Amino acid sequence: MSGQSDPAPARRGGGIVLDETAKRIIEVLQEDGRRSYAAIGKAVGLSEAAVRQRVQRLLESGVVQVVGVTDPMMLGFHRQAMIGVRTDGDLNAAADVISEIPGVEYVVITAGSFDLLVEVVAEDDTRLLEILAAMRAVESVASTETFLYLKLRKQTYAWGTR
Repeated sequence: MSGQSDPAPARRGGGIVLDETAKRIIEVLQEDGRRSYAAIGKAVGLSEAAVRQRVQRLLESGVVQVVGVTDPMMLGFHRQAMIGVRTDGDLNAAADVISEIPGVEYVVITAGSFDLLVEVVAEDDTRLLEILAAMRAVESVASTETFLYLKLRKQTYAWGTR
């Protein structure tokens, strides 16, 4: 088993280049983010110290975040929606303002019939309406269309390593 570590993930052309060992470490963390460094090391063929160092570099570079994923329904948030937003002004400014609204969990600039897609998690319909009103009050927001989540069928976070 190698105790060697490598330098921080390399940047190439604006992206980060990961070696196969780094990708395997990420896969193991995606399976169970609570797995010990020793267990990860066993899975990828590195020492515990080498894994600790590599994981720290992945965290510092922003490639990886280790978080607890929750079920909003179990926490009392009974309304989830994706909101399509059309703007008629500064798209980045609108995205920045909308990102700051409490209850907005995800904002992405898109191409297509919407300029932004905004994921919202709210306690109930009253709170969802408040969030929509705050979004519609943003100066450059021209219109919104709300897609209520009825049932979650698939949710994964295992992309980018295979």
